[in-house]
Amino acid sequence: MTRRPPARRSSRRPRKKSRQDATGGLVLVAGLLGVGAVVALIQWLVLHWWVLVILGILAALGAGVWLHQHQQRAEWARVKAQALRYSLQQIDALHYDAFEYAVRDLLIRDGCKAEKKGGRGDNGCDVLGIDPTGRRWVVQCKHRKRGLAGSAVGVPDLQVLNGTARQIHKADVVVLVTNGRVTSTAVPWAKGQKIHLVDRHLLGEWAAGSRPLWELLPRIPAPRRPVSYRTEGDKA
Repeated sequence: MTRRPPARRSSRRPRKKSRQDATGGLVLVAGLLGVGAVVALIQWLVLHWWVLVILGILAALGAGVWLHQHQQRAEWARVKAQALRYSLQQIDALHYDAFEYAVRDLLIRDGCKAEKKGGRGDNGCDVLGIDPTGRRWVVQCKHRKRGLAGSAVGVPDLQVLNGTARQIHKADVVVLVTNGRVTSTAVPWAKGQKIHLVDRHLLGEWAAGSRPLWELLPRIPAPRRPVSYRTEGDKA
């Protein structure tokens, strides 16, 4: 019976350690080269210090130009906001989404910090604003393509707003704005719930004039506190 020869062991050695050593060596060399380059640059700048002076002057000039342009853009945005006017015909022609942006821009014109919230999950708040005295405004917008001929805003619309404005959005002032009409039953209901109605007539006066909305609405809550803020135009 013949015996099988013993299996030969492979003479190859694992190369994992050698590869790691090579990688570590490359990293070390790269690090030394980087440090050397930084040191050389510092030494060169010490000998040529005037380069730093020129770079500093250029940086200061660039910053001054940018600041001046930023202030000009902010001032122009404030001027445009203050001059904002809408006619009822322009408002009627808007898409309901654009109508919400128009209401937001009118609040900004009045001096508020305001943002559009309308959309899915808005919980009845289409525009949220904070006026210069710190009062929090929650506004729901009801746009009607046919104006007065469109469907009237009724109590059910107000019930949705009333259920979320103060509880969820912490409103001080609750407003419903429409370019249409409001039912006769909705008017006393809104008054009892301290909801302010901006119907077509009042909207036309607000949008085409220059008086802030709180000067046009009766029985506005007392100011909360003076606040410091920037409008969106200041961010430009």
